[in-house]
Amino acid sequence: MTLLRLSSMALSRSRFALSPLAETLASTILLGRPCTDPWLHPWHTRHLGAFDALLDADPFAKGLVRLLGSTKWLPGFVVIAPSGGMRTVLATELAEVTRISDTEARAELEAAVAHSWKQHDLNWLTGHGWAARTADLFRYVWRNCVLPDWPRRRALLERDVTYRAGLLAAYGWPRALEQMSRGSGWVGADAIRFSNRPGPDHVVADEGMLFVPVSASSGTWLCDATPGRIALVYPARGSATTAHPSPEHALGRLIGTGRAAILTELERPATSSELAAQLGLSLGTVGGHLAVLREADLIAGTRVGRRVVYRRTATGDLLSSPADVA
Repeated sequence: MTLLRLSSMALSRSRFALSPLAETLASTILLGRPCTDPWLHPWHTRHLGAFDALLDADPFAKGLVRLLGSTKWLPGFVVIAPSGGMRTVLATELAEVTRISDTEARAELEAAVAHSWKQHDLNWLTGHGWAARTADLFRYVWRNCVLPDWPRRRALLERDVTYRAGLLAAYGWPRALEQMSRGSGWVGADAIRFSNRPGPDHVVADEGMLFVPVSASSGTWLCDATPGRIALVYPARGSATTAHPSPEHALGRLIGTGRAAILTELERPATSSELAAQLGLSLGTVGGHLAVLREADLIAGTRVGRRVVYRRTATGDLLSSPADVA
């Protein structure tokens, strides 16, 4: 078991953050594998041909992607803890990637090979400037594959943060960390279980740690190569698909398709802005539907900081159940 040990000071200073680099890394790994995520299949199909052509033309990129997708040890220079909180930008993160020397990069890549479940060699590691070439690969994936999809992905990630921040405010960190990943969980009074695999404990400094969601449905890793910054990357709850009930759906016929879409979407609590982004509706339209649903006691709102997070009531849950609306 691998534990992250936090003092009370470190725990009080821990927070959530977003990382375009982590999202890009997860997307790069996904493009290098057969797609198993239903919501990602159209995205994967749309970008796979160009991505494969890029790898065929660049042995370095092809070897790196193959290694990243088949190792339990991601090289430290590709897992950078974000420094800008919820406003972290990719350029800042890639600047940190490119600072790594070839000597450091080779050592990290050799460790990744040693922890891989596939056979690898490093014959593709030719020339020099490997960290910069890695950054070039990520820059391509970001610009061509992630950035066009970023608004809905960011909405999903912010929604996960809103959900967990609400749990944190109401119940504390143990509840906020529930089901963050298959192996994670709260242990005792001062530790987070990162993995069930054997490994040394990590002591988190008093500055606290970061929790960083990504939109992939699986995959968790630790960013601890930067002194004073440690981050746990985890899959966000839900999916980035838009779930509109069809007009023929009984719930849609009963209360209208717009309100049915919102009530269905509130299986996971969300703010009005997150609902608007997720469903492709204006804030005014969402606000009007929320007011009606609230008057009908189908949803309730709770203030978390400066935001109001909406959730279904017990009545809303009953009405949304397929068994009750069929």
